[in-house]
Amino acid sequence: MGGEAGGALRSVELLAALSLATDLGTGQPLEHALRTGVLAVRLGGLAGVPERELADAFHAALLHSVGCTADAHEAARLYGDDIAVRAAYATVDGGRPAEVVGFLLRQAGAGAPPLRRAALLAGALAEGPRRPRRALAAHCEVARRLAPRLGLGGGVGHALGFVFERWDGKGFPAGAAGAAIPLAARLLHVARDADVFRAQAGAEAAAGVVAGRAGTAFDPELAARFARHAGELFAELDGGSAWQAALAVEPGRPGLLAGDALDEACAAVADFADLKSPFTLGHSAGVAELAEAAAWRLRLPPAEVAAVRRAGLLHDLGRVGVSNRVWDKPGPLSDGEWEQVRLHPYYTERALARSPALAPVGALAAGHHERLDGSGYHRGVPAAQLGMPARVLAAADVRQALSEARPHRPALPPAAAAEALAAEARAGRLDAEAVDAVLGATGRRGGRRPWPAGLSEREVQVLRLLARGLSNKAIAARLGVAAKTVGHHVQHLYAKAGVSTRAGATLFAVEHDLLRDGDG
Repeated sequence: MGGEAGGALRSVELLAALSLATDLGTGQPLEHALRTGVLAVRLGGLAGVPERELADAFHAALLHSVGCTADAHEAARLYGDDIAVRAAYATVDGGRPAEVVGFLLRQAGAGAPPLRRAALLAGALAEGPRRPRRALAAHCEVARRLAPRLGLGGGVGHALGFVFERWDGKGFPAGAAGAAIPLAARLLHVARDADVFRAQAGAEAAAGVVAGRAGTAFDPELAARFARHAGELFAELDGGSAWQAALAVEPGRPGLLAGDALDEACAAVADFADLKSPFTLGHSAGVAELAEAAAWRLRLPPAEVAAVRRAGLLHDLGRVGVSNRVWDKPGPLSDGEWEQVRLHPYYTERALARSPALAPVGALAAGHHERLDGSGYHRGVPAAQLGMPARVLAAADVRQALSEARPHRPALPPAAAAEALAAEARAGRLDAEAVDAVLGATGRRGGRRPWPAGLSEREVQVLRLLARGLSNKAIAARLGVAAKTVGHHVQHLYAKAGVSTRAGATLFAVEHDLLRDGDG
């Protein structure tokens, strides 16, 4: 898989794999984003759109939900299930207040006790458009930050800032209207919603919805063209492979990823997955760093070291497909919730399995919860089927997780984490040699380093707590300062980091490795 592990990877294969994860994270049928990309290119071709803008529309379509982890934690607190609520909102016409209010009445506080649900609903109604504007601004900011790290040009990142805008100016977060919305985004809007409604009610119904929303949600010319040609635009997308169709239809010269560029793209995917919960920020990068160092200590071949590193970055991609109702639960999980947890390595493997280049790393990544005695998941394979790379990855994942707080426990001090890891080896669940290599690779940073973007020590403290989901009031109590002072620090660090949302600030912190120096 690129670099030390082989030839270059076609970048669209990684984007396509990532799009399958975003389908899981938004409750859409698998290959929704891939079909959206195909439809956008086909529609743009009928409209005579230049190849450069077609390519931007295609890549933006694959990534149109890559911001879905930006506010998953907050969405679960309000709606109960962050994935189900995204699926439910996909068919709502945001320009119709009655539909929006009906959605809130059905979804806000779903599953909560009556009094709690009433309070959540009242809060959502009182905030009006401020809440979706804030949430969707976070989605767009995260998407724009991830796009260049995935090897994409500025046109794609620009289009991703308009994913939730509407032709009539009633969209979010900026209320852009008409031709102020990039053409790539306008193609995406039509293609995305057409595929959603096709999946629910068929191609004819989807064409009717697109025609009915012409001039409101959609560019009227593109909507009319889609409605007239819906049959040929949808052709072969129901029965065939959208993966193959997307790879075949990609406009322009295929982009390639290898070496450092491939590592950076995998790191972007890692950060996307880790944003799912405040408890997992920086987890995948930490696992990759430990696993790589341990692999070198064990003198594994360079190709295996590269595979271990990239598997560490990609291992939790499948987390996106499980609701934060499970990941952020402070108490014991039910049997049904544990079954959902056990699925996340499977989701990782299947998202990467379509690409011949990514499949081997996906298979390795999917084994991070396997154990030598067969007690692990998702396959429960015995020791004979676990090579040293898989054993190293499993040990690194455990060590990194023990050093991080979880909803049900605090982070373990280094000595306690080391002892817990060694106990797993003594019990025969983890490989003793791999555990020794991971423990040998675990070091503590020495000395203070300069903070990025000119951040002050106090601003870094505030940023760490903000990234973990604390409110300004809670941060003030933790640091012993006034909430107003915290607010000033937040505004200053936003300006220095070049971000405008909590999610953007969190991603900045992860990108600059600010969370593993301490969590405040």
